Amino acid sequence: MRKPRPLPFVFINMAITADGKIATATRAVSSFGSRRDKEHLFELRATADAVMAGARTVDLNPVNLGPGPAKYRRQRIRHGLREYNLRIIVSRSGSVNPDAGIFKQRFSPIIILTTASAGQSRLKKLRTLADEVKICGANDINLPRALRWLRKKWNIQRLLSEGGGELDGALFRAGLVDELHLTLCPKIFGGRSAPTIAEGVGAARIADAATFTIKSARRYGDELFLVFSSAQRASSHNKSERRFK
Repeated sequence: MRKPRPLPFVFINMAITADGKIATATRAVSSFGSRRDKEHLFELRATADAVMAGARTVDLNPVNLGPGPAKYRRQRIRHGLREYNLRIIVSRSGSVNPDAGIFKQRFSPIIILTTASAGQSRLKKLRTLADEVKICGANDINLPRALRWLRKKWNIQRLLSEGGGELDGALFRAGLVDELHLTLCPKIFGGRSAPTIAEGVGAARIADAATFTIKSARRYGDELFLVFSSAQRASSHNKSERRFK
């Protein structure tokens, strides 16, 4: 009998410009994909037990991380999933905006992953906002430990991350990403400080880089929809992906 995966299957979905940016330098523009890109986002959410994002992504954008219109909720049910996915916010400091739109729509549980460095005052406030607040480290979030907990406590088998770059960068560095979905958009933002899909401490050597193989490339209009599979986690990726082919 095959042993269950101790970690969820982690896949990332991001739209990027032709120069690799996910937002302008001011962060004023972070949504720039086509209608088809928006549909693709909901199609991927329809295969996930949970959708995860960093605190700034939730604070700065009108997102609720939910499954979207009814047709996508029906897709979830056909996939054997709950109608509404779990929602996860990641914040090392616990500085989540309590007025963010996600907290105004309570259709599914909200989980906040944070650290002890958030302090008791912030943790107390977070517990009034979320269904569960999990401390996953003293000063930095231990992502492997957090994902094991999500798998065990909440039975999350497929976890979709939607950024931002700090969260995705941490997932890449920890070797936790099974699959990467990129929508390549025909725009150039420029800007030295404009964020990319992998922020934070980068690889110092080629040997330290996260390595992927291209799985598919499709064109819709002027956008390219690319899917990459992790070279390191390819075998477990193939097993988890089978039911959604």
